[in-house]
Amino acid sequence: MISIEQLFIGVALIILLSVFASKLSDKYGIPALLLFLFLGMLAGSEGPSGIYFDNPWLAQGLGVTALAFILFSGGLDTKWANVRPVSGFALLLSTLGVAVTCIVVGLAATYLLGFSLLEGLLLGSIISSTDAAAVFSILRSRNIGLPDRVKNLLEVESGSNDPMAVFLTIAFISLLTQDANPYTLFTQMFLTQMALGAVLGLVLGWALVWIVNHIGLDTEGLYPVLTLSAVLFIYGVTTFANGNGFLAIYIAGLMMGNKNFVHKTSLLRFHDAVAWLMQIVMFLMLGLQVFPSQLVTVLGEGLLLSAVLMLLARPATIFIFLTFTRFTFKENLLIAWVGLRGAVPIILATFPLLAGIPNAGHIFNLVFFIVLTSVLFQGTSIPVVVRYLGLATSRPSKPRYALEFEEGQGSEATLMDFIIPYNSAVVEKAVVDLKLPEQSVITLISRNNQYIVPTGTTLLQGGDVLLIILNKVSVAEVNRILFAPKPH
Repeated sequence: MISIEQLFIGVALIILLSVFASKLSDKYGIPALLLFLFLGMLAGSEGPSGIYFDNPWLAQGLGVTALAFILFSGGLDTKWANVRPVSGFALLLSTLGVAVTCIVVGLAATYLLGFSLLEGLLLGSIISSTDAAAVFSILRSRNIGLPDRVKNLLEVESGSNDPMAVFLTIAFISLLTQDANPYTLFTQMFLTQMALGAVLGLVLGWALVWIVNHIGLDTEGLYPVLTLSAVLFIYGVTTFANGNGFLAIYIAGLMMGNKNFVHKTSLLRFHDAVAWLMQIVMFLMLGLQVFPSQLVTVLGEGLLLSAVLMLLARPATIFIFLTFTRFTFKENLLIAWVGLRGAVPIILATFPLLAGIPNAGHIFNLVFFIVLTSVLFQGTSIPVVVRYLGLATSRPSKPRYALEFEEGQGSEATLMDFIIPYNSAVVEKAVVDLKLPEQSVITLISRNNQYIVPTGTTLLQGGDVLLIILNKVSVAEVNRILFAPKPH
């Protein structure tokens, strides 16, 4: 037995090592997921730390909780105006695309590895969802951007395909553990889970925005407590009603993130931090759950299924649904290759363990091996593939200013930054001579990494970044004034 103090020290050290490992990921382009899983395996019973952990129930519980917070944060950060043009394609990939991946991998497991058809399809459903966060993390470490529509598609697809993978996994487990008509079971489960998940996500997401804006808490620190409890409540209520809790959580986050509410900036930062903590905890826990010596026994099978997934199932899915769209052939190739597998398949692999499926242990080890292979081969090669296809773009750094602005409910005011072109007619003009619209105030000027509090006599220079609080209807007029070229 160890003391509670020793437990705290051990947990803190592992999490600190994970934070430092993320720094290595940023510097050398090593996928953070791989490092977190590796640390968990090192801390496990077959690693130097020798911590024995074989508790699928706890691993699943923590994994589901972590995934709920990660999906909520992903929804909060998704700008609907940006992703709306590709939302239809993303919906196809996150539903029918997941089903195609499930069928291709399932048939391969059945006819090449000797699984029963239901067990093969169960394995295919578990491994069918993708993780775009890992892709963006790798690209960010190499300072590489993607074309906007590719980035937006991957973002929405990965955020919305987990619910379909969960649905298929539960459905095939039900078919393996009870005598039911597959057509009836799939139809009833799909309609119930997806409909309830979507409706409750919309309703509860709207309710959460209303509560945050009207509760009027005196202490700002209680607002994160409110939203934390809301995430658990939305997932719990939806799942208890036999709906898809993950779909409800993502939709609630998406709805909230695209509305104005009090303390929005601080709440977004808080949930981003929670999502990072949850990712670390989830990956470490899953790394602890696996026994590395057992992975050796599935080496051949794992490599075969990994090849089927990466070279057949994912490309088939992409080219079936995106060939006759505005996405180019090279963009389709890239989307096909960056279908990275993450922690969700490993979490779903604990479901058969708890359901008592006879081949569950073998399935868990196969899924873990496939995820490691995907991250190792696909993850490390993504920057090379992006550059080879000529799709790399410069990744604009997010500006940081010593000023924040909270948009309240129904507010028409907003804070925007404008970069003065070097050939603008306002260069060398005084602020007082700009004749900006009423209710437009220049609050700060960023020039050569220094901040200037402007006065009426401050002269503008090309390259200045102006932070302006203005009425939203005045944006076009401000653009016209600041971007008008010098007369010849």
